[in-house]
Amino acid sequence: MAHFVEIPVERLRSEVLQALLEEFASRDGTDYGERELSLEQKTGELRMQLARGELQLLYDTDSESWDLLPPESAALLLDD
Repeated sequence: MAHFVEIPVERLRSEVLQALLEEFASRDGTDYGERELSLEQKTGELRMQLARGELQLLYDTDSESWDLLPPESAALLLDD
């Protein structure tokens, strides 16, 4: 069974957070709407969503993977 923990993004080094955001923004199936954005624009938007609390960084200790999720979805995983 997966065990998730929230990672406070302010505790990450800037270059680590940037690498995570770039990896997330370039994942297959990531949709940013009708207009095409550059990687820099995508990571900037993700960074703003994290700052506003619209996304949370969760780490799965069992699979050693991570994801960015809205707070409602994150809460469901963190309550298990």
